[in-house]
Amino acid sequence: MNQMRIFAFDFNGPAHLSAGLWKHRDDRGTQYTSVQYWVDYARLLESACFDGIFFADNVGYHDVYRGTVDAALKDAAQIPANDPAYIIPAMAAATTNLGFGVTSTTAYDHPYSLARKFATLDHLTDGRIGWNVVTSYADSAARNLGSGEQRAHDDRYEVAEEFIDVALKLWEGSWEEQSVVADPISSTYVDPQRVHPIEHSGKHFTVPGIFLCEPSPQRTPVIFQAGGSSRGVALAAATAEAVFMNALSKSALKQQVDRLRQQTAEAGRNPSHVAVLQMITVISGRTDAEAQAKYEEYRNLVSYDGAMARYSGWSGLDMSTFDPDVPLRHVKTNAGQTMVDLFSKMDPEKEWTPRDIAEYIGIGGTSPVIVGGPETVADELAAWMEETGIDGFNVSHAVKYRDIKDFVDFVVPELQNRGLMRTEYEGSTLRENLFGAGQARLAEDHPGTSYRDALSVKAH
Repeated sequence: MNQMRIFAFDFNGPAHLSAGLWKHRDDRGTQYTSVQYWVDYARLLESACFDGIFFADNVGYHDVYRGTVDAALKDAAQIPANDPAYIIPAMAAATTNLGFGVTSTTAYDHPYSLARKFATLDHLTDGRIGWNVVTSYADSAARNLGSGEQRAHDDRYEVAEEFIDVALKLWEGSWEEQSVVADPISSTYVDPQRVHPIEHSGKHFTVPGIFLCEPSPQRTPVIFQAGGSSRGVALAAATAEAVFMNALSKSALKQQVDRLRQQTAEAGRNPSHVAVLQMITVISGRTDAEAQAKYEEYRNLVSYDGAMARYSGWSGLDMSTFDPDVPLRHVKTNAGQTMVDLFSKMDPEKEWTPRDIAEYIGIGGTSPVIVGGPETVADELAAWMEETGIDGFNVSHAVKYRDIKDFVDFVVPELQNRGLMRTEYEGSTLRENLFGAGQARLAEDHPGTSYRDALSVKAH
């Protein structure tokens, strides 16, 4: 079995996916505004040879439940939410190899400004940055950042496809590799003959000019994608280098992985050039009994309203309009169809009620939860790898910092002893963390390399 790729899954706010767990005495969520907290966290992850930290983000807020944001505010349900991009340079300065995945939307940003942001971060991290492409789902974001109305689901992906194309042209197709000459004799810092306009004119964006930034260590950040819909999978197969999945069972995950690998091959790419990461929440301890005791303690802190505020926002359904104990039937929603399908399609034998969903997502959101000592957790993680074909995990938490620290203390040594997790880094960039030393740039079969090739022609 290949070594696992392991990311910590987090959010630049006091609480993320778990409902009510911020109340735990060991939770450090209130420290999210402290740069020192994030620096300490980064050092912890690098000491354990994590591939990186993956930051979720949301430019909207959960105001679907009962038609108000109140329940989300009371449980810190992904609000307050600071921009994760600003803490990356500090975390990078305190580490050498840890990678950073940052979520940024194609719905309300512009590809020119986003490309500049990620090129800057790639420079400042020495090539350790990744972009998690999302299309955004919250109506609150549309009201505050957009036209006031959310685009239809498939339309958002159409915009995303062109958005990524523009960004790739800027990163790969504007500045030649040796464009910065810094020659005092000729009084030339950048050779104008080696910088080229991308001349993009499309349905959604017009970007005729040159890029603002010189080439960074990776040129293009590692492209992550997490959409589970048919359009999301198609976009991932075409352009993603890492795909973040959140299936509730091994059988469901294997189907998703097989579909992605097949579509990646059909898109003319090597399926092994896409790393698949499954979201997982791990509650560990020295023994199974100790971990189980933590889990039971956590369950007593779960907030029904906090869970429903999150799920209502993710699904677009006001869960207060459903009887908590009546099964939720499959419904179409313009918001998070993936989140509705997750439960309605997961188990044909089970009809999920709102209370079932709240109890499930109260700890770790929609991710599966593994509870146990080092050997139990390592066995289960290995089983997920073997039975589904994934490459690793986005490890989520219930209690902020504590659960990841427990994972580092108890589980990582067991994984390393089994040869399932690295004990030292092989390369220096995020892309090398994922795919091996010497692979700092886009793989040759990625569509972005066509702009690199065209640039090479211009250079000659």
